[in-house]
Amino acid sequence: MNLWRLTLWGFLLLLVRPVLADRQELAESSFQAGVAAYRGGDFSAAARAFENSAGARAAAGTYQNLGNAEWQAGRVGPAILAWERALWLAPAITEARENLQLARDTAQLAAPELTWYEVISTWLPSGWWAIITALSLWLVADLLVLPGIFRRRRAGWQQALAALGLTLLLLTLPAHAGWHTRSNIGFVMEGNLPLRLTPTEQAQEITRVGAGEPGRCERRYGNYCFVRFRNTAGWLTREEFKLISGR
Repeated sequence: MNLWRLTLWGFLLLLVRPVLADRQELAESSFQAGVAAYRGGDFSAAARAFENSAGARAAAGTYQNLGNAEWQAGRVGPAILAWERALWLAPAITEARENLQLARDTAQLAAPELTWYEVISTWLPSGWWAIITALSLWLVADLLVLPGIFRRRRAGWQQALAALGLTLLLLTLPAHAGWHTRSNIGFVMEGNLPLRLTPTEQAQEITRVGAGEPGRCERRYGNYCFVRFRNTAGWLTREEFKLISGR
């Protein structure tokens, strides 16, 4: 049975490996094309190349460069979205945070309002929270559950480590909740877009929203999102309002 499983995994790896290699090559070649276009002053072409690179392999550095290109091309909404996605993948990128602050000050835009558990979720990349949860869960199970199953007496140091693991596990729960709710935050792509009363093209217009304005997609209907902003709410298409998570 083990030999059969190893053979199956090896076969699947052989099938997937060329695809991964192709995507890696596309990401790298598109990134280099973006760098060349940016240095040449063709910011629109640079933005397209960086977007292709990010589509092949999502990377914080690629989104950072994409934001720079979009901003230089005069597209505020896509620039803010790209920098936010860079921070989504790597919260420690200082340049993306500084660019966001500068862009919002220049365009007079507010940052998304975050709850306390959403703020916690921004401290580390989402993958790190998953790793901490898995390790702490394993630590608690190994030090508390297994000794009871095998009828072994728990030492004091085992109980202390288990308490530490349980504390870490509980602390990751708000971060996971914050990461989930933050995934519904998005930004308006273009300026002066009509916010609709219903999810139809002929819907009554409620108001107009500007490029880069943050909101939350509360529900979806076909190609539309019901977006709640600070002082209003209505329907926008998924092309007009894009989520930080890329969903």
